Amino acid sequence: MPLWIPITITAAFLQNLRSSLQRQLKGRMGSTGATFARFGFGFPFAVLYIVALDIVGGATLPGVNATFLVAVAAGGIAQILATFLLVYLFGFRNFMVGTAYSKTEPVQAAIFGLIILGETISWLAFGAILAGAFGVGLISIAGRKGGASLRRALFSREAGIGIASGAFFGISAVCFRGASLSLEEGGVLARAATTLVWATGIQTAVMLVWMGLKDRAELVTVARAWRPALLVGLVGVSASACWFTAMTLEKVAYVRALGQIELIFTFASSVFWFREKIARLELAGCLLIVAGILTLLGTAT
Repeated sequence: MPLWIPITITAAFLQNLRSSLQRQLKGRMGSTGATFARFGFGFPFAVLYIVALDIVGGATLPGVNATFLVAVAAGGIAQILATFLLVYLFGFRNFMVGTAYSKTEPVQAAIFGLIILGETISWLAFGAILAGAFGVGLISIAGRKGGASLRRALFSREAGIGIASGAFFGISAVCFRGASLSLEEGGVLARAATTLVWATGIQTAVMLVWMGLKDRAELVTVARAWRPALLVGLVGVSASACWFTAMTLEKVAYVRALGQIELIFTFASSVFWFREKIARLELAGCLLIVAGILTLLGTAT
C-alpha cells in the first residue's frame, strides 16, 4: 500500500476531530476566533515538529525560494478563508451537512491542480471523484423541509458558502503541494514540515493583524479560552502535517478525494457525539462516497 494512503486517512480522522472541537469552541467565541485557534495555537506545535525532525531525526531542512514563498502565502490565505467559511457554515445546518457542502473540494482540487500545476488524473479516477461528489450532493439535500428540490438545495445560501469553502480549500491544497515541490533539498517529511511552519506562521501573523485592527474583543475571548483552543491547535496542526506529507507524495486530487473518508468519521460524530438524526439519503450518500473511495484506491494502487 502506498504510504500516502494511511497518512491521508489519519489526516482525515484528525481533521474531523479538529472540526468537532472547533464547533464546540464556536459556542464560546465567534467564527474569527475559532478560525484563529486552529492556526495561532497550532503554530508553536508546528515549530516543535520541525525542530524534532532536525534535532532528533537528523533531517536536512531545505532552504526556501521565491516560488515557495508566493505559493505558501497564497495557500495560507486561501486556507484561512476556507476555514472561516466552514466554521461560519456550522451555524446554518447540522454538523454533518454543514461539512458535506465543503466536500466538493476534490473535484475543484482536480481542476485547480490541472490549471496551476498541470497535473492530470485518469478518467476512472475522475469518475470516482465525481461519484464521491454526488454522494456529497445526496447528503447536502437530505432532510430539507418540504422535500426541497436539488436545484433549490444547490442555490441555497448554505450551498454557496460551502462550495466557496471547498474552492478555497482546493486552492490552498494545490498551492501547498506546489510550495513543497518547489523545495530542492530535504526529504518528504522535511519539505512538508517546512511548508507547514511557513504556512501556519503566515496565517497566524495575518489573523493577528486583522483581529488587532478589526476585532480586539475577540482576541480577549480567545485568550480566555486558551485551554480548549490549544487542543484545537494541536489536533489541527497534526492533521495539517499529515495532509502536507501526503500531498508532497501524491497528487492533490487523489489525496483530497481519499480525504472524503472524513465524512464517514463525521457521520459517526454526528450520530454518536452530537446525537443528531441522520436521514436515509445521507446514509446513501455516505455509501456512495465509500464506493468512490474504493474505486479511487483501485486506480491509485
